[in-house]
Amino acid sequence: MKRVHVYISGRVQGVFFREYTRRKAMELGVKGWVRNLSDGRVEAVFEGDDKAVDAMVRWCWEGSPYASVTGVEAREEEYTGEFRGFEIRW
Repeated sequence: MKRVHVYISGRVQGVFFREYTRRKAMELGVKGWVRNLSDGRVEAVFEGDDKAVDAMVRWCWEGSPYASVTGVEAREEEYTGEFRGFEIRW
């Protein structure tokens, strides 16, 4: 099992990025959360099966159909198993 903390840069706010992230995470069985940051980036934490989390990080380069991603910073952290699902945070 794996946990990754991600920061996504580019045109990623106001383009349904968080909702598409939630849908993709649910499709892959990944748990965690996603939120907008005040600096224009999107932040997310993904936990789950190694392959599913890796796929989720790769997907962040695509994002929503309306997004234009210019960077994805991913940092692996210690897996906690604290999440029961995937949520959009405000």
